[in-house]
Amino acid sequence: MQAFERLVRQFQPHVWRFLRHLLNDAALAEDVTQETFLRLYQHLAGFGFRCKFSTWVFRVARNAGIDALRSRERHDRIARDAPVPTPAPAPETRAEVRAAVASLSPKLREALLVIEVLGLSYREAGQVLGVPVGTVKSRVFQARERLAAWRAEGGRAGEL
Repeated sequence: MQAFERLVRQFQPHVWRFLRHLLNDAALAEDVTQETFLRLYQHLAGFGFRCKFSTWVFRVARNAGIDALRSRERHDRIARDAPVPTPAPAPETRAEVRAAVASLSPKLREALLVIEVLGLSYREAGQVLGVPVGTVKSRVFQARERLAAWRAEGGRAGEL
């Protein structure tokens, strides 16, 4: 544990500076720096000495930063695409939306829920669902397309 603390002290300022420039957000860089060192600690036994330790640290930091950028983009897209807040929908409208989501095939529904409801990254979703990242992306895209078609048809929950 003491050795890991020394590594954190040695690399933390450099990782934070790298992430601050990558993310263009100092507060987010702090969070992602913490996430980076958490990931490093969790996977320390997996370091195979095939590269310099510093290279591995920055690869983990880069991946965590990219995950944060994707998450931010997803949240921005959801906020941008979200309808203007209106009074709470009538119970039958909520029921129709639930029915529309429920009518998606199980593979599309689970991919959509893991990404949009649980907020997992595509990589994490792929691990949870046991499929490649590209498959998760494809399924989420298809689910969104089908729900958009449902919405365009006036919210009639048919077979999606």
